[in-house]
Amino acid sequence: MTGEKEKLGLIGFGAFGRLTARHLSPWFDIYAHDPAATDSDGHATLTDLATAAACPTIILAVPVEALEATLTAIRPHLRPDALVIDVGSVKVKPARLMEDLLPPGVRIVGTHPLFGPQSGKDGIAGLRIAVCAVRDAPDARRDARRVAAFCRRALALKVFQVSPEDHDREAATVQGLTHLIARLLLAMEPLPTRMTTASFDRLMQAVDMVRHDSPAVFRAIERDNPFAAEVRNRFFALADAARGDLDAGERGTV
Repeated sequence: MTGEKEKLGLIGFGAFGRLTARHLSPWFDIYAHDPAATDSDGHATLTDLATAAACPTIILAVPVEALEATLTAIRPHLRPDALVIDVGSVKVKPARLMEDLLPPGVRIVGTHPLFGPQSGKDGIAGLRIAVCAVRDAPDARRDARRVAAFCRRALALKVFQVSPEDHDREAATVQGLTHLIARLLLAMEPLPTRMTTASFDRLMQAVDMVRHDSPAVFRAIERDNPFAAEVRNRFFALADAARGDLDAGERGTV
């Protein structure tokens, strides 16, 4: 045995791409491509798109809105049996795009790390990740199990194997409401910092975890999740009902 690491292509080297490289570099030689990146921070080698896409395993750490163009760009460079993994915040849309745009022999697994650069800055052990088989075939399910096993054993992540639809249905509430409420609270700043309660402090901790997320993340969570609008509309309807009750109560005291 030579002890050589397998090559891994990382398409997208922003904040989450760098977090990915940092935690995968002990197991892989990482070749990252991102036109906006100017330094590799020691965990990856910056390279051109063709070189990164020709690796046996490719991770797509790009915004969901850029995924279609990225898949089209990497398709000519992929190995026939390459393993392509996305890390998007939603799963139904990426699964459909990968299935439609990538060659039949290419293996596809959808993942969603349920953490980001802020929540994972002190380590990712014990954090959660969703893993989804994309194609409905025994080989596809086996690939998803292998990715899940690596995440569990090598990275010490808590793994949930779910379908893309089940993922998005739950994420519409878990992420959709969190990011929506955080966005509204951020718009209300400056908020009190002196005389606060424990519950308010925890709410602000949640806001701080998504404060630095890019607008593309918010758009993906709210617009690209097919179940988000239903959850969002129910939230707004309940908020309107609560406001109506409060307004009625105020009028009753006059």
